Amino acid sequence: MVNVVEIRAALDMHHEWLLVREAGRTFPLYASEIEIADSVDKVLFGFLDDNGFNSWRLNEATLGEDEITLDVAGAFGRKRETIRLFRRTSASEFTAEIEIARLKKANEIAALIESNFTGLKLGRVALNVESGRLAQINFDSAEKAPMAAIADVTGKLTVETVFTAAMLWLEGLGARKKRPVLDIWIVCEKRTSRNSQKLHALLTEKWKSKITIFEIDRKTEPVRLVELPKRKIRDLWREKAGKLTIPADPNPSGIAEHIMDLSPEKIDLIFSKQGETLRFMGLPFARVRSMLGLEKGWFGVGKNRHILAPANAKLLDQLAAELELYRSPDSPNKRHEFYRTAPEAWLESIFRRNIKLLDANLILSPIYNQFRSANDKIDLLALRRDGRLVIIELKTQPDREMVFQAADYWRKIELQRRRGLLAEANLFGGLEILDKPALVYLVAPAWNFHRDFEFFARTVSPDIEVWRFELHENWREKVKVIGRMSCSKNLISIN
Repeated sequence: MVNVVEIRAALDMHHEWLLVREAGRTFPLYASEIEIADSVDKVLFGFLDDNGFNSWRLNEATLGEDEITLDVAGAFGRKRETIRLFRRTSASEFTAEIEIARLKKANEIAALIESNFTGLKLGRVALNVESGRLAQINFDSAEKAPMAAIADVTGKLTVETVFTAAMLWLEGLGARKKRPVLDIWIVCEKRTSRNSQKLHALLTEKWKSKITIFEIDRKTEPVRLVELPKRKIRDLWREKAGKLTIPADPNPSGIAEHIMDLSPEKIDLIFSKQGETLRFMGLPFARVRSMLGLEKGWFGVGKNRHILAPANAKLLDQLAAELELYRSPDSPNKRHEFYRTAPEAWLESIFRRNIKLLDANLILSPIYNQFRSANDKIDLLALRRDGRLVIIELKTQPDREMVFQAADYWRKIELQRRRGLLAEANLFGGLEILDKPALVYLVAPAWNFHRDFEFFARTVSPDIEVWRFELHENWREKVKVIGRMSCSKNLISIN
């Protein structure tokens, strides 16, 4: 049994805490920024970080002198993990241990660079100041030219994160008056090297010439660095296209229809290989699966799920009423988990119902956008009236990797388009897809584009036509596009 009073008392004993996730991610918090609350028959643990409010079901808590260990789970118990809270005095010691291990890894990579290239002279080896998760290595080439290398020392960072960090660091190094650095190496383990090579191919020629990708080959003795060849975009179309999987029957099951009837204007349905997920303004709250030929349903937000059965009908009605109240623009409690959780999914659900709020010339795919798989991260796929495909990426918080994430989605969709897979799937009800590369629409509230957005938008190949759509900040109440701009053609339209 989780004792909320004891946990709250332990938290209040110290003003500052360091939250440590299983993957090594850390975040400093004040005690007042940590929520422990009873909710019906469960206890919720919540905290606010750079990505917004996080809410978890708290299964168990262990209180120590300087540490609190929490066993938590996300929606439907899918993301169960252990979160540790350290009071800041002891947290500094814990952080120091992590930093020492990462710095050791950075020095190992630096030694690998030195041993693989004759005449190279190592300089400074450090961790990046922002997060301490990237090795930053300065060295001189055999020709005495100042160079730099960067590498993920956690094994957890995305390719997009490494590229954005590398490019910003290189910009700073290149602006130095003395010995400016004009080239950078990105050193990768095998599992990320191919995706790094693909993203590199999507950059402008200027940036492709500045960045070189190296793969660490650990199958040899001694371990060596292998330079990967620079690829052109046209080289990417020789790859095998990812399988396009769409639901065989894009109609809701009987149980799903019954749940959707609770609020037809606010509940939508997403198909996946595991069944159907029902969302209230983008927030998942019910699941339906076919098991041994029988439909079975569950409902609830978080791990607190109930089987859909006549005996639980009142609980489902109660949940629907709470969602109506709190998952609303005029919610009486805007710190409620229903209001703050999954804001991007909320925005997506608005456009799913009326994509013309974004652009009157768009037609949303009635099939593609109803299906989600583990590898499918594209928010929405649409067709312009002239037949041009449009990839729509939504954000509600500043995201430095937004441009590169969208470029990678563009590569995958464009490969499927060129292979004819999208046309064969008849995603747009018989409408023809124009034989031109897809457009990319990047959409966010006006003040929520990352400050480096324009810099990164200029680094992607002109073959990728990117548009920036700025929304009014109060998008939950009413979506309004207040500005749009072509990032490649410098065309601006203000509404």
